[in-house]
Amino acid sequence: MLAVAVFFIAAFAVLDLTSQCLRSARALQMPRLDATSLAAELSLTNRLTEGGASGDFGEIYPGYTWQQEVSLGSSNGLYQVDYIVFNPRQQVESTMSILLYRPDSVVGAGGGFNRGRR
Repeated sequence: MLAVAVFFIAAFAVLDLTSQCLRSARALQMPRLDATSLAAELSLTNRLTEGGASGDFGEIYPGYTWQQEVSLGSSNGLYQVDYIVFNPRQQVESTMSILLYRPDSVVGAGGGFNRGRR
């Protein structure tokens, strides 16, 4: 009986240690990529142009790409910007829509807000 009790105590200690290691490994994994960094960069600009753009994240997130669509939300300079981020398997990783007020922007010029590739 004593040997069985010691065995189960040791077995549960090993299981607890394994689960703690798995939790630590999950915490160290790269977080899920979303479009907030793109929106933050865009919010620093003074002008927007209606249209689309696309690019990638370079060496930071290899294989991940993004698409952006800028459209005039209202005639007073309120723009809606939609982002889609794709993972390396070309599946949608995240989407985001933001509204920016930019009264100095060019309305209906087309061609898109092109920042080039990141």
